[in-house]
Amino acid sequence: MENSKKFPLDVKRIYVLITGIIIMVIGLFIMTLDKEPFGFGLLGITLGPIIVLIGVFIPIYSLFNFKK
Repeated sequence: MENSKKFPLDVKRIYVLITGIIIMVIGLFIMTLDKEPFGFGLLGITLGPIIVLIGVFIPIYSLFNFKK
């Protein structure tokens, strides 16, 4: 009876998770670049949130879709 504890995430999943986190940070940074008051321009209300959502979906994809 072998009782080996394996880490549930392999290297590929960890890289994809880190990539998603980096993309989320880039999206948040893009939102701060907006020059309109209160961030109501193209960068703050459209492009930045879309990039943050992409950054959220990438780790979700990596956690649920990769096969070992």
